[in-house]
Parts: sequence; C-alpha cells; structure tokens
Amino acid sequence: MQQQDALFCSLWCENMKDIIFQNKLRVARAEKRISQGDLAEMVGVSRQTISSIENNQFCPSAKLALLLCIALDKHFEEIFFFEENEI
Repeated sequence: MQQQDALFCSLWCENMKDIIFQNKLRVARAEKRISQGDLAEMVGVSRQTISSIENNQFCPSAKLALLLCIALDKHFEEIFFFEENEI
C-alpha cells in the first residue's frame, strides 16, 4: 500500500507543477469596502501581507486563508482557486 501511495503522490505532484494557486482577494475586499489595513487588522497580519497575497507574491497558510474568508464572509472557493500555468 505504501508503494501505491508513493506513486500516487509522485504523479499528483508532477501534475500540480502546471497549476497555480490564485485568489480574488482584492475583489472580495473591494466588495465589502474594506481597506488592506483594516482587513489585515481583522486577521492579525500586516497590510503588506494582504498586498502580497493580492499580488500573488505570497501564498497564505490554510489558517490565514480561512480567516480571510471568515472576515470577508465568503466561501473558500469564492476567493481561492487553482489555475493552469500557461508556460
């Protein structure tokens, strides 16, 4: 069983190289008329962290992603999604 699991993980990881984790955080934040600074304060991070997430320079932890969803009253899938890399 461990060998099958290792093979599955290997194939899955190979396929994931062409997929990018994206977000619509800026849009969701704008809909609620919340500034980067206010959102940052709500979830306990810096304004720069929010900016970095919005610009896809930083991938949030699962905990932070969920806190952002809660703060913006959105489902995870409404803000975060995978997109194929056009390389």
